[in-house]
Amino acid sequence: MATISGGHVFGKALKQEGVKYVFSLNGGHIYDLYEGCVDEGIQVIDFRHEQSAAHAAEGWAKVTGEPGVAIVTAGPGVTDAVTAVANAYQAPSPMLLVGGNSAIREALMGGLQEFDSVGLLRPITKWAQQIPELRRVPDFVATAFRYATSETPGPTYLEMPIDIVNGQLEADQLVLPTGYRTKARAYGDPEYIHQLVELLKTAKHPTVIAGSDIWWNKAWDDLREFVETIDAPVFLNSMGRGAIPNEHPNLGSLGRRYAMVKSDVIILIGVPVDFRLSYGRDVLFPKDAKVVQIMIDGEQIGKNRHIDIGISGDVKAIIRQTLDDLHRSNYRSPGKAWLEECMTEDKALKQADEPFLNSDQTPIHPMRLMKEMRDVLEEDATVVGDGGDIVTFAARVLRINRPGHWLDPGQFGCLGPGPGFAVAAQLARPGKQVAIVFGDGAFGLNGMEMETMVRFKLPVVGVLSNNGAWNQTTQGVKRRYGRAIGTMLSQETRYDMVMQGFRGYGERVEKPSEIRPALERAFKSGTAALLDVVTDPNVSYGQMGGRSRQARQY
Repeated sequence: MATISGGHVFGKALKQEGVKYVFSLNGGHIYDLYEGCVDEGIQVIDFRHEQSAAHAAEGWAKVTGEPGVAIVTAGPGVTDAVTAVANAYQAPSPMLLVGGNSAIREALMGGLQEFDSVGLLRPITKWAQQIPELRRVPDFVATAFRYATSETPGPTYLEMPIDIVNGQLEADQLVLPTGYRTKARAYGDPEYIHQLVELLKTAKHPTVIAGSDIWWNKAWDDLREFVETIDAPVFLNSMGRGAIPNEHPNLGSLGRRYAMVKSDVIILIGVPVDFRLSYGRDVLFPKDAKVVQIMIDGEQIGKNRHIDIGISGDVKAIIRQTLDDLHRSNYRSPGKAWLEECMTEDKALKQADEPFLNSDQTPIHPMRLMKEMRDVLEEDATVVGDGGDIVTFAARVLRINRPGHWLDPGQFGCLGPGPGFAVAAQLARPGKQVAIVFGDGAFGLNGMEMETMVRFKLPVVGVLSNNGAWNQTTQGVKRRYGRAIGTMLSQETRYDMVMQGFRGYGERVEKPSEIRPALERAFKSGTAALLDVVTDPNVSYGQMGGRSRQARQY
């Protein structure tokens, strides 16, 4: 009777899910999983650090909407991936992490890298289990994908001990489950939809803030129709960016605070009330405004502030229900005067940026760097933010025109996901521009993955703001304490030479006039590239004045 290895059982289970890539760093406990994946047509993308492999799995979800898969070896391989899993859990993003372990039959005997990885991962995953026997591998893989994609998405974890990975199963015992998860939508409570429609009938100054749930529920077309129907300004954050094209007349960016403080109805769609919305305080939310919150995760509704109407479920379904009820009720919008008022303010704030965007100073002003990058990026470019201060400038200036084309770490504020996210984006969108906005501090975490991009011929372009400091911290502590301890780097570091050492394209940029030609050369190089741009260490986002601070979207 023919037999099949544990690795090949695993590969067949992933193939049934439509998995194209697994992201990994090799180890003896997991090697046969590679054999099984490759024999099923699944490519192994191997990284220099497990954190990046797991970030790539989340990145795959962020650019495709489907769970990514990372495989890491036992013990330190699993612990190296924890930060990325925590980031996906906070985001939240669907992914599957598979970790090795010593043999089940040798449990508690002190095997190499023996470790209770399930116990470690359980608090930061939706579901975490050890696979107890080989014939259950397909069932456990199916269950992991079901948990990752059901309701609020998130990461899951499977531990595969080495005797499961290397075990042998009689071929006739292999059973691949089918029909084990649904894509049915959870519609909102009709009574609460009616309350929202009645509220909109009397609203004079409605404002919409939309976030990541728009992406996970594929609701961008519905969102656009909704804001057009009620003539409301809309502001986007996190994975919501790109849900509405940059030039759309309802889309604002810098005028969010102006719109919110003057609103009578604020509608939050897929947006938690966290630090990005000042925890729901009066600085953004007027006391007499009605607040509506629509979320996949009902547990987020009402967090940090009073919500007048809270609706949980699939946001695409809920927006469609609301539109249908508005049309049936012969709804008439309050007109475009409110929208035009908000967009006028938004344009005025943008106009105030012009001196910074066109600054000829050296060291280079970060706004000028982002302006040049904005003008070189194509309409369908994917942008990854990996840093602190420089990413706030990027979020302010760069134009994101399509859903799933802006990738940032989200609420966790994690540094280091950029390379993994970018690898996933370039694999998912071959031939399209993919760019990373790096802080020089953030680059130090996983910058070695630029070599991974060279090795796999992935032409990602990194744009590194070299201000020689962890500047999001430096300027603030200087103002508070008169000095900065442990926050300084060196602008003499030649990141471009590091990239050249990887046999990619590296170039140092020191003058504003050099930025655009360097960007064009980097994108035309046909390989992974890194521009080391020397920027002003004395400029931080928080120093740009009160009107600028109102616009922070990251």
